[in-house]
Amino acid sequence: MKNNLVLLLFFILAGSASAQPLPEQKETLQVLTKVNGYFMKKYADYTTPSFYGRVRPSNIWTRGVYYEGLMDLYSIYPKEEYYKYAHDWATFHKWGMRNGNTTRNADDHCCGQTYIDLYNLCPSDPNMIRNIKASIDMVVNTPQVNDWWWIDAIQMAMPIFAKFGKMTGEQKYYDKMWDMYSYTRNTHGEAGMYNPKDGLWWRDQDFDPPYKEPNGEDCYWSRGNGWVYAALVRVMNEIPSDEKHRQDYINDFLAMSKALKKCQREDGFWNVSLHDPINFGGKETSGTALFVYGMVWGVRNGLLDRKEYLPVALKAWNAMVKEAVHPNGFLGYVQGTGKEPKDGQPVTSKSVPDFEDYGVGCFLLAGTEIYKLK
Repeated sequence: MKNNLVLLLFFILAGSASAQPLPEQKETLQVLTKVNGYFMKKYADYTTPSFYGRVRPSNIWTRGVYYEGLMDLYSIYPKEEYYKYAHDWATFHKWGMRNGNTTRNADDHCCGQTYIDLYNLCPSDPNMIRNIKASIDMVVNTPQVNDWWWIDAIQMAMPIFAKFGKMTGEQKYYDKMWDMYSYTRNTHGEAGMYNPKDGLWWRDQDFDPPYKEPNGEDCYWSRGNGWVYAALVRVMNEIPSDEKHRQDYINDFLAMSKALKKCQREDGFWNVSLHDPINFGGKETSGTALFVYGMVWGVRNGLLDRKEYLPVALKAWNAMVKEAVHPNGFLGYVQGTGKEPKDGQPVTSKSVPDFEDYGVGCFLLAGTEIYKLK
């Protein structure tokens, strides 16, 4: 009898220890504004190009991802300073892309997500979306479907097609989006970038089998899978409930959620290599934030079981807030740019990645979803 009581007490305590209470909205907003404030202060001049290796204008994909997060933060905390920072940046770049309207490159297109969001807030000037629409229309009206040959591209460009489909009511945007997504998923490389067996994605064809990690597992890069996971969320946010491929996107989202849950670190983060924790193992914020973003969205929208997935997401969020956010708002444990675990190393609490912007953007996306929880 005594032993049974001890066991019962153990399970009760274990359950209470694993339970993750919802963060207070006030606390979440404080963290988000602190992290964003650090970035906006450090990069107050949004016109300044980057000089890592070569000069790149400030409307490249890294900054585009930051502004995705900023626009999400603005949606819950409409501070005029945030709107102005985004609008002035877009105006400086003449609402255009670094390689002009004829570009098919998804990295170039990424800034268009924010251009569209700004336009939707005040749809009075069609010039705000003229360039991005011209470029996307060119892609839609030409036969190629192999532009997204690296999975990061899915996040950089795919939501734009969904946004234009919603804005115009024209099916052609949804159809082209699916054609390009499914080519990357099922055809590119040997047999597509998605492995349905594991529910995860290879970053590009360089990592197709027989490529293996040091431990013999397939190479599933954390942030690369995070880009796809976030893209699915951003697409499902836009497309109608009866869009003919919506269930296909949902199926991939559910499979990825199940796979990601299995490989979360004990401390709440995810490793840079999802199936090889010793290949540059350690905490990593950008991938972790993207997974939190997707999981919380899935819970809020009834696609993921709250009891099963919310503790996973909250554990990750609490770990980032505790371990990655510095008192001054600097965000640690962000892997620098690259495409695999060894790139951008070492990743530490104090290491500054080559580009700080996209990590902050991912964190803002995650935190805004956390804020919306009830």
